[in-house]
Amino acid sequence: MRACLNPALAGVAALMLGGCASLLPRGDVHTERPWQDYAQAHAAYKAIRPYRTTMAELRRRGVDPDRTPNVKLLSYADILRELVPAGANSVPLDPGIMDCLHRQHDCVGYAIAQRHVETRRIGNFWADFLNFRRETRIRGWSYQMLVLSVNGKIVYKLWSGEPNIAQDQVDRNPLGPLQSSGDALVGKLY
Repeated sequence: MRACLNPALAGVAALMLGGCASLLPRGDVHTERPWQDYAQAHAAYKAIRPYRTTMAELRRRGVDPDRTPNVKLLSYADILRELVPAGANSVPLDPGIMDCLHRQHDCVGYAIAQRHVETRRIGNFWADFLNFRRETRIRGWSYQMLVLSVNGKIVYKLWSGEPNIAQDQVDRNPLGPLQSSGDALVGKLY
């Protein structure tokens, strides 16, 4: 019996003394996307030539509104809200936007949103496990593209994005595992 306990105790001791960082939670938030990184997304955007590029070409490049996840179809009303400021009479609009507005029912907007974010807890396993200190590191990128198409030809394009998402969060709880117990107790009193 004693011989069986020693390997088990040795395993528990090994976990307590080292290698515990690999036990911290990890997460990955991403969309199925046609691009592997921000640079590829921006290169795809730059390859679009208004009044030359067609929707068929865009589909061949991997952006197919019917198959690519996270592509939102914009109606005429959506396009007005997104691209035409209130009181636009004095604001000159891009010719592609004007063509889209004049061809109301022949114009379709595509809002493409791609994102890849990884979340990792770092630091001391026991401080994290016992809720004394939790450190979270978030890294990734996001890219948004808007194209307007009139009868299958792209007439306007616009982009925005975050090439380098980098956030670090540290949560400290001086009472450790008792910290949330106090919150629960206060909630019961009210």
